[in-house]
Amino acid sequence: MVTMDSLRREDRAPAAGWRWIVRWLRRRLPTGLYARSLLIIIIPMVLLQSVVAAVFMERHWQMVTERLSLAVTRDIAAIIEIVETYPQNSDYNEIIRIARDQLNLQISIEPDGDLPPPRVKPFFSILDGILSDEITDEIHRPFWIDTVGNSNLVEIRIKLENKILRVLAKRSQTYASNTHIFIVWMVGTSLVLIGISILFLRGQIRPILMLARAAESFGKGQKPDNFYPRGADEVRRAGLAFILMRERIERQIEQRTAMLSGVSHDLRTILTRFKLQLALAGDNPDLHGLNDDVNDMQTMLEAYMAFARGEVEEDVGELKLSEIFAKLESDFVLHRKQFSYSIEGDDDISVRPNAFTRLVTNLASNARRYANRLDIEAKHNAKWLTVIFDDDGPGIPEKNREDVFKPFFRLDAARNLDASGTGLGLAIARDIARSHGGNVTLGDSPLGGLRATIRIPA
Repeated sequence: MVTMDSLRREDRAPAAGWRWIVRWLRRRLPTGLYARSLLIIIIPMVLLQSVVAAVFMERHWQMVTERLSLAVTRDIAAIIEIVETYPQNSDYNEIIRIARDQLNLQISIEPDGDLPPPRVKPFFSILDGILSDEITDEIHRPFWIDTVGNSNLVEIRIKLENKILRVLAKRSQTYASNTHIFIVWMVGTSLVLIGISILFLRGQIRPILMLARAAESFGKGQKPDNFYPRGADEVRRAGLAFILMRERIERQIEQRTAMLSGVSHDLRTILTRFKLQLALAGDNPDLHGLNDDVNDMQTMLEAYMAFARGEVEEDVGELKLSEIFAKLESDFVLHRKQFSYSIEGDDDISVRPNAFTRLVTNLASNARRYANRLDIEAKHNAKWLTVIFDDDGPGIPEKNREDVFKPFFRLDAARNLDASGTGLGLAIARDIARSHGGNVTLGDSPLGGLRATIRIPA
């Protein structure tokens, strides 16, 4: 009994098959814009030429071959009619001369005998099939043909009453042999057009690639040099929009930094007055709490300024991972903590040295304060730089792992990168990583503590 569920399953089966085919094509097809644009040009051209070759050329080829084969067959039929109707010399000189001079056929009349055994028909031979059909329809006598023995000649043997007529005809008389010229012209023209298309596409896609590289460099915190909009109008508008966006972001960062520098200067002046007044007040136990508050304000102000600046002034340079890890190892040995690291890939990296060193150092120092062991694994390939920190400390609850990246968020039960507890440590770390075009994420460590992962483009 057919049910609705079975019908639905039958309907879903073809759809699932098509989805699998689409996914397979997506994995196999190129992902670059340049390669895909070439495919958009080449595939329709190849399909069109295939259709033309399969339909037009096949019909043309077959029609011409039929007419040529029919003409040769009728000439042979006329020779047979003359031989059987009119008396001939014993050596058939006249009919051989007429066939050679007037019909361009080489004939010979041999004594009676058996025809050779049929030859194996070649695969996809239009001439063999058409010539055999025409001889059968026009002559109605036993025959034997050889269309593959000699490349320039076609041999035909026809059994008469008491003799065998042997005919040698040029292949061009029975077969449309010049069709390849059209194919050569078609393929040659297509190659020229594809070459022109490649040159044109390179000129059109190069501005898009330059825009992509400029955006990628800006995302890593680098300033792209010598970028200006060019190419098609749409690409120019996209490039101009990117330049305006970059200028707005840089202007906003500069204004923020300038404003915070001014605020910092004013607040530092006030804090200096507080410290001076407290110093003049002498060693008063009642003022110890106020001294601590002033120091905390000074620390929080410095931390906030470091977060607001984000190390945007630093240029990109070369840095060795092994040198950073060697300094961290010395620090862990000094504090009698376990430390190990491994580097897979190139040791040299292209980053903002001071900012990246601060990022790695802060994560390692945080682990040193709250754990007894830290393992660092760095993987550097052509696309990404990944640095994994695994420790055996108390870790951070999963529900709070995104909250700790918010500025001024404090989680006393967990860990903060900032020694003073201002709640800016992890926010600064993620800000540095994102300024390089990457990110910092937290997870569970196989050592039982926290896993911090830095992942930035190489």
